Amino acid sequence: MDFTPQINLLKGFCTLNFGVSSVDAELVFGKPEEIQVLDDPILETSCTVYHYWDSGFSLFFDNKNSMKFGSVEVDNEDTLLFGKKLFSLNEEQLISVMKEHSYALSDTEKQEWGEKRLSFDEAGLDCYFENQKLTSINFGVIDEPGNFEFLPN
Repeated sequence: MDFTPQINLLKGFCTLNFGVSSVDAELVFGKPEEIQVLDDPILETSCTVYHYWDSGFSLFFDNKNSMKFGSVEVDNEDTLLFGKKLFSLNEEQLISVMKEHSYALSDTEKQEWGEKRLSFDEAGLDCYFENQKLTSINFGVIDEPGNFEFLPN
């Protein structure tokens, strides 16, 4: 599949809106190259992941919420956010672009595995940098307080 991935914060990915089913995802992107189930007994969460490895993204469906589309992990370097190629931005540029669109940096953390995470909680967006280069993006829906949703790292 040859396309340019588009992040639509709080709404969806490309033309796929959050809350739709895995059937809808297959209509848009075709069959995934791999399907994986992730269970977390501590958080009492479960999701099914549709991996589109060749296109550089994975879609996450909440098993406890009727397999509704809830988040995305992207590592495709052509990915656009607000019309900008996200993976060409450094940390400062990314923070500036998000600020221009009224999303403040809410948290940063150095991960055990070496990546640095920048979080923009109001946008449901986490960006991971390694050696000052963006390596992956996670974004999804934001649940109401008290309804914790599992977003993958």
